[in-house]
Amino acid sequence: MKIKCIIIEDEKLAADKLSGYIEKILVLELVSVFKDGISAINYLKSTWVDLVFLDIEMKNFNGIQFLNTLQVKPAVIITSAYEKYALTGYEFSVVDYLLKPYTLERFLQAADKAINQKELKEKAKNYELIATQSNEYIFVKSENRIEKVVLNDILFIEGMKDYLRIHTTTRKIMTLQSFNGILKYLPLNNFIRVHNSYIVSIKMIESIERNRIKIGDNIIPVSDKYRDTFFDSIQS
Repeated sequence: MKIKCIIIEDEKLAADKLSGYIEKILVLELVSVFKDGISAINYLKSTWVDLVFLDIEMKNFNGIQFLNTLQVKPAVIITSAYEKYALTGYEFSVVDYLLKPYTLERFLQAADKAINQKELKEKAKNYELIATQSNEYIFVKSENRIEKVVLNDILFIEGMKDYLRIHTTTRKIMTLQSFNGILKYLPLNNFIRVHNSYIVSIKMIESIERNRIKIGDNIIPVSDKYRDTFFDSIQS
């Protein structure tokens, strides 16, 4: 079950940026965007959401008024161009305060705080925080950190029961993630599954002999299930 969230933001560019960030988080589901707090209050009278991304300075009905009016409070992350509201926001027990302009990395930190709240953690247990901004890198959650992984550094990915171990040129990263989940964020022209337990970076392959791939000091098997697809991909 996903965490349902809404955006309350009167600037379209800011709302679009935030929407794009939310779409990158598997566990979050954006259900609506509002230009003002009054419309959001009316919506919340009949519909429950788990998380609100709230701008502060809006015309007619600002974010502080929204927080004062809200009777049953979901988790709230404030997004604002002004530092002066930070203390007021925390007096309402908001999850985090994002100061515009914020980066994807900073957004991920705030989202992770919300997801790890006791009330939302149960909903999120079957998902893992993962996001990609381009074909250059991905973000994965490893223990209590969000790790940036440059795609060009990945050698291969190894299945370890419920976890994946990402082998890179410099380190190994463990993440609670499925093969199908991470494949959605990997460029298909360079990453391919070759075994129930392995995804490889095609450009990192040094040699192939008798259904065995050599990447550095690692020998990775190619199973019959994936053999034809793999060889077709490297010969096309």
